[in-house]
Amino acid sequence: MLKHAVLVALIESFKQKSSPFSILDTHAGSARYLLNSTESEKTREFAAGIKPLLSVAQMPSILHVYLNIVRSFNPGGALQTYPGSPLIAASLLRANDTLVACELQVDEAVRLKAEFQRDARVSCHQRDGYEALRALLPPKPKRGLVLIDPPFEAQFEEYNQILFALKQAHQRWPTGTYAVWFPIKLRQDAEAFYRHIAQLPFAKALLVELLLHPANSALRLNGCGVVVLNPPYRIEHTFSEILPVLARALEQSRYGSHEVRFLKR
Repeated sequence: MLKHAVLVALIESFKQKSSPFSILDTHAGSARYLLNSTESEKTREFAAGIKPLLSVAQMPSILHVYLNIVRSFNPGGALQTYPGSPLIAASLLRANDTLVACELQVDEAVRLKAEFQRDARVSCHQRDGYEALRALLPPKPKRGLVLIDPPFEAQFEEYNQILFALKQAHQRWPTGTYAVWFPIKLRQDAEAFYRHIAQLPFAKALLVELLLHPANSALRLNGCGVVVLNPPYRIEHTFSEILPVLARALEQSRYGSHEVRFLKR
C-alpha cells in the first residue's frame, strides 16, 4: 500500500507539467494479481492491506486516485484483482508518457508482456532490473522516475546491490527521480541503509517510513519504507498527508509508527 501510494503521488506530481515523462520499473512482476488464487489465499495479505483501506471514508486526494484505480479493475464491487505497480503506473500515463517495465522471472515476464501488448506507451523486457539501469538510462524523455522494488530474496545483500546500482544510475542520469522500496525487519539494518543512502551523490534523499510493529520485533516484517532520491518539489507534504491515513487503516498494534524526513537535503 505504501509503495503504490508513493508511486501515485510521484506520477501525479510529474503530471503537473505538460512535458512528457518516463517511468522505469525495474522489478515489475506480472502487472496484476488474482486475489482468489492459491498463492494469494495462502498469505491473505490483501485482507489486512487493500481491503481495509478501501473502506476508509475520508482521505487525501492522492489516495482517492490510487483506490479508484484499484476499483477500476474490480467493476463488480467484490475485491478480486489487484493491479501491480506497472498497471497502476500505466493507468496514470498520458498519451506521450512512457513506461518501461522489466521482470527477470520468465512466467511473470510473459504475463507482463501479454498485459501491455496493445499499449504503445509501454515496453516490457524480460531482463534483470539492475542491469536495466545500466542499459536503459538515461531514458527518453529525460524527465521521470525509476521505481526499484526488488524481492529482497538476497536479504541484507540486496541493500548493497541497490546502493551500487544507484551509484551507477546517478552517473548516467543524475537528474532523475528514484524511488526505492525496502522492508524493515530490524531498526539497525534500516538505519545503516539510511546512512549509506545519504552518502550517495544525489542532492536530496527523502524517507517515507511506515511501521505496523516495533522496529526490532524479531523474525517478522515490521514495516517498510520508500526512499525517494531527487524528490519533486514539496512532495514531502503530500506524503505527510498520506501516511497517517495508511497507518490508521492498516494498524495491527498500538506500537506502529510513521514518519517522513529528509536523509539529505
